[in-house]
Amino acid sequence: MTEKEKMLAGLMYKPSDPELEAARYRARMLFQKANALTEESKAERDTLFNQLIDAEDNLRIEPPFQCDYGFNIKAGKNFFMNYGCCILDVAQVSIGDNVMFAPNVQLYSATHPIEANSRNSGKELGKPISIGNNVWVGGNSTICPGVTLGDNVVVGAGSVVTKSFPDDVVIAGNPAKIIKTINNSKS
Repeated sequence: MTEKEKMLAGLMYKPSDPELEAARYRARMLFQKANALTEESKAERDTLFNQLIDAEDNLRIEPPFQCDYGFNIKAGKNFFMNYGCCILDVAQVSIGDNVMFAPNVQLYSATHPIEANSRNSGKELGKPISIGNNVWVGGNSTICPGVTLGDNVVVGAGSVVTKSFPDDVVIAGNPAKIIKTINNSKS
């Protein structure tokens, strides 16, 4: 297997592999160019961001935005990211319809071994992240590797989400926990 194939399979891989370095460079050039464009060049900026995120329809990003590769980020309809968001997409990052990220939201699918010898090998791995439909993630929140959030979840500002949560809940804290259940039949 190539190092990219290992990465996509969730296996330990070498991020220093030339193919992966080139893919990160490509993403960096795209987001740096997009982030530098003014409002007068919004159409060009949107085109560049759409090369990084495979979105169904109506992708809206307020720069700056950063990611590792871009090719592992899939979004549904009406995805909005506010200023300063970052997605480390060494594993698949799936985002549903009608999702909103407040400023400085961070999604990290990248992780490292906890054993020092393995970690010092220079290899890493990734665990996918899945965000359901109608999710709102509050500012300065971090979604950790391997997390799945169900539909209609609200993540309180400043939360660190280290585990998965079901539909229709408000979560907050470090680590995030369920604060309340949402009755979405009322809306």
